[in-house]
Amino acid sequence: MSNQIKGTIIKLLQVQRGTGKNGEWIKQEFIVETSEQYPKKVCITAWGNHAANLDSYSIGEKVTVSINLESREYNEKWYTEIKMWKMERDGGSESQESTKQENFNQDIQSDVTTFSSNNGETDDLPFN
Repeated sequence: MSNQIKGTIIKLLQVQRGTGKNGEWIKQEFIVETSEQYPKKVCITAWGNHAANLDSYSIGEKVTVSINLESREYNEKWYTEIKMWKMERDGGSESQESTKQENFNQDIQSDVTTFSSNNGETDDLPFN
């Protein structure tokens, strides 16, 4: 299962390190607050290189986090973890989208202007 969460980083928790049967591991959890009508706070876990790269992000930064949801059982209790597999800063893609929209709007306006300037000729269309 793969999803995305958009929001603002509100807290970076302590880096955790350890050694397991597969060698050394590193993880860091961080909290993202969504920007919906009723904002939610979501704790997301970054493992390995993703955890090491979290120091390039700061509190208050708007991000889009691609996540996987995973649940596992331990002693007849279920535990769910939200694991990050990609994170992008918001703004770059939004500004590109707004630029595309502005260019599209300008093209439409240009087409309308070209169409409506018929050099004073009259036509028999029932509208202006």
